Amino acid sequence: MPEETPAAAAASAGAIEAPAGPGPVSTWLTSQGFEHEVLPADHLGVEVLGVEPSFLPVVATALKATGFDYLQCQGGYDEGPGGRLVSFYHLVKLAVLADRVAPASAAAGSGQKLPTEARPEEVRLKVFLPRDASLTIPSLYGLFRGADWQERETFDMFGIVYEGHPHPKRLLMPEDWKGWPLRKDYVQPDFYEMQDAY
Repeated sequence: MPEETPAAAAASAGAIEAPAGPGPVSTWLTSQGFEHEVLPADHLGVEVLGVEPSFLPVVATALKATGFDYLQCQGGYDEGPGGRLVSFYHLVKLAVLADRVAPASAAAGSGQKLPTEARPEEVRLKVFLPRDASLTIPSLYGLFRGADWQERETFDMFGIVYEGHPHPKRLLMPEDWKGWPLRKDYVQPDFYEMQDAY
């Protein structure tokens, strides 16, 4: 039996092979003078771009103006001890996809089904922060209201501060909690407050 190539294995696993080099979003941003770093696409072929913290609102505003109107997900992760903390924003062109089903002028209920292979355009922005430097990023709450609880959760778990957020406080942990539980260098307290079971 012949051995399966990596590309064939990826295709059979549902992954989409991403083109090497800048994708369409990166090409457009470059043509408009927006600085960013081209990162490898994810396993589904979604374009991933690195953005400096101060440029995040500018790049996100430009992308929203071109149709990336939905913040599907915002989150964070830790690259590991001594590594960077990362805040990411996954944006989707949702209205364009909805218009393919039924234009805004169409009567309610007159839309057609979207083909199963149809996928919205997506892009992911990543902001990399050295853990020993300022962990402050401008909030995107003003552009995407869905960033409200997501940025708060990322703050709560990783300690990344979203400047300009209207509710900059913990979401999951108590307000007086010490530390950032999802950082890989987090040391869990060796005590627990026992609650009375009765």
